[in-house]
Amino acid sequence: MSSSEPVRVGIVGLGNIGHYHADRITDLPHEIVGGVDINPDARARFAEKYDTRSFESYQELYDSDVDAVIVTTPNKFHEEYAVAALDAGLDVLLEKPLAHTLESAERIAEASRNADGFCMVGFHNRFRNPVEVIKGYQEEGRFGKTRHVEANFIRRRGIPGRGSWFTNRDVAGGGALIDIGVHAIDLSLYFHDFPEVVEVSGTVRSQFGGREDYTYLEMWGEDTESGRFTVDDSVTAFVRCADDKTISLEVAWAANREPNKQYHVRGTEAGARFDKRDDSLTLYETSMVGADHFSDSEVATRQEDPHKAEQRVFFEAVQEDVAPGRNTVEQSLSVQRVIDAIYRSSEQGSAVRLD
Repeated sequence: MSSSEPVRVGIVGLGNIGHYHADRITDLPHEIVGGVDINPDARARFAEKYDTRSFESYQELYDSDVDAVIVTTPNKFHEEYAVAALDAGLDVLLEKPLAHTLESAERIAEASRNADGFCMVGFHNRFRNPVEVIKGYQEEGRFGKTRHVEANFIRRRGIPGRGSWFTNRDVAGGGALIDIGVHAIDLSLYFHDFPEVVEVSGTVRSQFGGREDYTYLEMWGEDTESGRFTVDDSVTAFVRCADDKTISLEVAWAANREPNKQYHVRGTEAGARFDKRDDSLTLYETSMVGADHFSDSEVATRQEDPHKAEQRVFFEAVQEDVAPGRNTVEQSLSVQRVIDAIYRSSEQGSAVRLD
């Protein structure tokens, strides 16, 4: 299609994240041509809010005048909708994670390799300005060789509504690890330029979600009548990659400690600390100028919406008919392999080799 034409986009999955994407599209020069959901109330709300069509079946949307789709369904259904869209020749922005299981993720990757269109995966944190700064300085060589990333995504209390699909392993594929830990793993591998992962050791726990005698503050979502909780709510893991690159990971929906969303990038010449809570960025360096000294600098960046930045890259790729070189399915498959290895390591009680 012409790079000057607006992209005609459909939304598959009309829950909160579907509306989140649609809200941002309305600020861009592109057109929402319809949405798909199995829930009639969700379809009615979406059609009224965005003055567009809604469909019960994805085939109806895919057969309409649509150029691309954004898939925001629960994890278990990513494969069905994404593969069908790729088979229909459409470009796809698929919300993270790639899938609920490694096997499903591999099938999406295979479909993407053989498709006329492309699939981009929604790891929006890569588009935060501090992350862009870190990557830019890495490419300039300011950090030297990056050797270790410490990744934290810890909520003090932040378990989704118990009984929702987020707390059902059959639908989500896991809990805190696959929900928010996937972001920490993705950014860590991104800072390392996606090296080969050699070995993974991890322990997942379920300490809070199944308890009725605990204080739940700052939670999101409402418990359903079933209140089922069959997933993990925290994880500790260590990832060893080629070239002596390593990742330490702490993730939790709930923990008896202060919240932490910091990433520490350690290189041979410099390091960085990025805090996702306020997008603050600090660089750590040393110098022999004048006298040996430490040099810590605060980096201020413009506050921008990373989801909107992600959408811009996606839509430009659709217009130019060229798959974007970032947020690829193959990179996301590497993330999925680490997630799968952490779960297997925890179950076995030993490290898992991936090489």
